[in-house]
Amino acid sequence: MSTGRQPRQLAFELAHTESLTRDDFLEGPSNAAGLALVDGWPDWPNRVMMLVGPQGSGKSHLAAIWADMAGARLTVAHALTAAAVPGALATGALVVQDLDPANIDERALFHLLNLAREDEAYVLITGRQPPSGFEHGLRDLRSRLRAIPVVNLLPPDDQLFRALLVKFCADRQMSVDETVIGYLASRIERSFVAARDAVERLDAEALRLRRPVTRALAVEVLRDGDGATAGR
Repeated sequence: MSTGRQPRQLAFELAHTESLTRDDFLEGPSNAAGLALVDGWPDWPNRVMMLVGPQGSGKSHLAAIWADMAGARLTVAHALTAAAVPGALATGALVVQDLDPANIDERALFHLLNLAREDEAYVLITGRQPPSGFEHGLRDLRSRLRAIPVVNLLPPDDQLFRALLVKFCADRQMSVDETVIGYLASRIERSFVAARDAVERLDAEALRLRRPVTRALAVEVLRDGDGATAGR
């Protein structure tokens, strides 16, 4: 027996690639120090530097820009092994992403820092917390990490936050006007992760309903999303 309900449309999630070139990097006061570090290479105060900031703050984008400039290889911190260190430093420049003290091979990292110093290689490390707060079993590793200069990336200001929303929409080929951007900016947490999540959900709902992306749709999406209307 028919219930009279319309069948729910399914939206197929397609891969959306963000461009990580220098031209696509959105500049603002919150990331000015990080951009200055990348643009200032090779005249760094130390051959090993660290970018610290919250998830989605631009660490990977800045690291990708620098890797292109310096011919650096890229590795993820948790995948680093002692045997892989010489090869990782083969080009004289290396990006180590997402350094997390709870999920690294301490001896591999210690070997990396020592070999980088011996070979005068450049290393850019990214992570969510500065090494000053790390607790490691290897005392010498603690001292090595705490000697690394740290450049902090901060939460975005209002202008950069709106620009991020526009960029995330453009990355997904979404056509939106200022009313949509203004509504999102005023209703969601001012963070990179919240901006990306809101745009993703808005895009998915527009595809599912086959509706244009409007302020009215944004109201519906944020109203229905758990915690989406958290104020700034």
